[in-house]
Amino acid sequence: MSLFLSKLASKKDIDEVIKGVAEKVVVLRFGRDEDSVCLQVDEILSKTAHDLSNMASIYIVDVDKAPIYTRYFDISYIPSTVFFFNGQHMKVDYGSPDHTKFVGSFKTKQDFMDLIEVIYRGAMRGKMIVQSPIDPQNIPKYDLLYHGI
Repeated sequence: MSLFLSKLASKKDIDEVIKGVAEKVVVLRFGRDEDSVCLQVDEILSKTAHDLSNMASIYIVDVDKAPIYTRYFDISYIPSTVFFFNGQHMKVDYGSPDHTKFVGSFKTKQDFMDLIEVIYRGAMRGKMIVQSPIDPQNIPKYDLLYHGI
């Protein structure tokens, strides 16, 4: 499904998108094309891209082609989805210790659409962190690798 989504192949491409897209949420899905869970996320992203085109621009980033961002956002688990608005990193409180990214697959198309709408509306009001609208049962659970350091 990622055939329908734009791919960013370098740090330069990612920087240009983050800085260049105005008044829309930039969605960056970090992962690998051959990973089955990434393909699930890509299917949801591609099915919602048209409906969300007024609020969001969605891109695919291969973790092996953007190691600087992979380290910066501590992408230990894939897929991980990161959000920006007008060049600013948007954080979301999912009820987990990490507010910088969504780790795993969205359970439903509606979960992703609701999340983008909340991020967009919060960003338009100047908020840098928003509360996740996703049911906590639909948020994948994982342990942070740096926990206890």
